[in-house]
Order: sequence, then structure tokens, then C-alpha cells
Amino acid sequence: MADDIETLIERFQRDGFVHARAVLGPDEVAGFAAAIDRAVATRKRSDPRALADKSAYEQSFIQCQYLWEDHPAVRGLTFHPKVAGLAAALIGAERVRLWHDQALYKEPGGRETEAHQDHAYWPIAETDTLTVWIPLCEVDELTGCMGYVPGTHRGDCEFVDIFTAPGSGKALEAKYGDIAPVFIPCAPGDLLFHHGRTVHMAKPNRSERMRRAYTAIYFRDGCMRAPGYAHPSVDRDAIAIGAPIVGAATPVAWPLSSEGFPRPRPWPVAVSDRQRRASALGVIPPTKG
Repeated sequence: MADDIETLIERFQRDGFVHARAVLGPDEVAGFAAAIDRAVATRKRSDPRALADKSAYEQSFIQCQYLWEDHPAVRGLTFHPKVAGLAAALIGAERVRLWHDQALYKEPGGRETEAHQDHAYWPIAETDTLTVWIPLCEVDELTGCMGYVPGTHRGDCEFVDIFTAPGSGKALEAKYGDIAPVFIPCAPGDLLFHHGRTVHMAKPNRSERMRRAYTAIYFRDGCMRAPGYAHPSVDRDAIAIGAPIVGAATPVAWPLSSEGFPRPRPWPVAVSDRQRRASALGVIPPTKG
């Protein structure tokens, strides 16, 4: 690792994001990248749509969540001690749990990822949350690198409907228009962390190759469920509002127990059209119903 942990913590606390260089070795990253490529290909095999036929949100990236659950070869990255351990150090947590992981592959010609704050989409009462963004290939401004607005993790957090309202992220950009976003080219082996409240976005992919990235969201063990949101990471374990978020869907990611990687539970029978569609398109693992 190019920078010591104390320096990374200081930068993260100051800016709300940090670029940790060369944390993972080339061979290790290559192995995980191959596993994630296979997982994404398996999940998306029933989705033949061209980029132009997708929604604006889907044109920002191919999204496959909870990969660790149905693709065991991915678990070594999701629960990697260097990754989850650094996440814990950055937010000052003795233990962190996984909220969920996901692959975010931006296709050639894929549109920008609009400005937003992750925590607005999670029913987590506390703010001890962060996301790690792991490049599986060289990522630069041409292919769609990430951009972060420094210091915004210390402000308020608002919901931006990047899912169904294209262009809605522009208002958030305008809100912090006096602070220039920092765009970060990165390489395999690097880790980019950002706080759950940090305003961030990504450039479009103007290249002819897929921009391949994997992310995982961690939160301090002991956080409570907040009201107002439905989410598989808490609904599957029937976590009540105001109760600690503890369950098989959100296992402890660091430190790992002596038993090794957590074991996922099967997804419940799909009872909504939204869940059926997400499963059919490979966004979530296969479900019955």
C-alpha cells in the first residue's frame, strides 16, 4: 500500500473520500476480476437488450447486486481483510457489516452516473457507512472514472431520483457548484473509498471497452434500521425500525470469524413485480415465484 493508514484516515475524514493505491496485488486482482466477469455474464445471460433499449439509469451501468451470495468465488474480495479492514479503520469501527456488494460495469457509450449520495437510499439511522469502489481494469476520464465533491459528507443528505428521473443529479451538482469535483483515474489493485454522504458521480464511457468495477458497502456494526425505506438488506431478515441491523443478509465482514466466509441464505419467493424483474434481469440473485 502506497500510503500509511493514518494518512488515509486523515484524508478520508477531511474530504469524505480517499484513493488507496496498490492495496491488492496484480495476480490477486486478475483472479477476482475473472470471477466477477463470470458472475456478471451468468446474471445477464437472459438480458439481450442493446444499450439504446435500456432505461437512462441502466445506460449508466450494468448492475449486479449481492454477487457474493450466488457466486462463491467473489467472496474472497467482498470479505478481503485488506478491503474490509481498511473500511473499518476509515470510519473508526471495531467491526463492520456488509450492506451489499455489486458489480457496476459501464458499457461503451454508457452515459454518466449522475451526482447522488448513497446514504439517501439506505435505511440506516447512523452515518457510519462507506463504499469501496474497486477497479478491475484501468479506469480514466475516457472510460468513466469516479468523481467526488470534497467535504460534502459533513453536510445534509438528500434523495436524488437517479433511477427514474434522468438529469435529477444536476440539481445536486448545482447545490455544490462552488466546489469542483475531484475525478480519480485508478488502476487494478487500487481501492477508492467514499463516505455514504459524499456527493459523487462518474463520467460517461466514451471508449470502446467495458469499464469494469466492483463495489461493496460496509457499515459499523450496531447501526439501527431507520424508518421510511424498504430494502432487501433489512427486509429479508425482518429487521424492525429502530432495531440493530443484524442478520444473514448483512454479515460481519471484518473481522471474519474463525469459520471463514459467511454463508448466505436463499432469497425468498418473489412477491412483487419489481423483485421478479430485478431477478429476471440479473440485478439480484435468482429467486422463486
